[in-house]
Amino acid sequence: MRRPFTLFSVVAHAVVITAALVAQQLDVGALPTPHQPVLFEAADIMPAEIQLPKPSQRTAPRTAATESASVSPDEAPIVAPTGVTPEPGRNDEATPSGPIVGVENGVQGGIESLVGGGAPPPPPPAPVPPMRLHQGMKAPYKIVDVPPVYPAVAQRARVEGVVILEAVIDAQGRVASVHVLRSIALLDQAAVDAVKQWRFTPALLNAEPVPVVMTVTVNFTLQDR
Repeated sequence: MRRPFTLFSVVAHAVVITAALVAQQLDVGALPTPHQPVLFEAADIMPAEIQLPKPSQRTAPRTAATESASVSPDEAPIVAPTGVTPEPGRNDEATPSGPIVGVENGVQGGIESLVGGGAPPPPPPAPVPPMRLHQGMKAPYKIVDVPPVYPAVAQRARVEGVVILEAVIDAQGRVASVHVLRSIALLDQAAVDAVKQWRFTPALLNAEPVPVVMTVTVNFTLQDR
């Protein structure tokens, strides 16, 4: 008898608990009231005092008479002057008399006479380097001949022969330089001294005188053999 009662009690409790759970799930009730958001209008705004500009007052146009009477001497003028007055403190300075020139009594012909009256002269042409004789040139020929002085020491030593020299002849026909190509020690200086005194007609290239390089010979021969 006790077992059926226990089983009935368990089933009854289970039914009650289940009904309570179902009722709790189905009965949602009233929805909660949401929090009221903070609106911008509700925020505290600090008042600011703004001063409006005062209305401008129209003034009468300023004239030269009122300008001179009311303007400060340190203020810039806004009305054009009617004339030019002498600057204060300048009336007592002496005014120079006579022509004002850069040098004493001036320069005849002005500044142009100092610089040539125009553009500077062109630079002189570059010198033409000496060239060797070739076809198409008119070769120079000797117009002044100076014989060499036979050195006494070479005569006593019975030294004779031919000294070969290379001479540079300028555009005027003068011997500008000489150096020895074939040497005889006792006769070289006498040969060089003689050739430096020679004179030639200018060498011509396209009818223009030009410096040239020539090979010349000086022969030393004993006369009393």
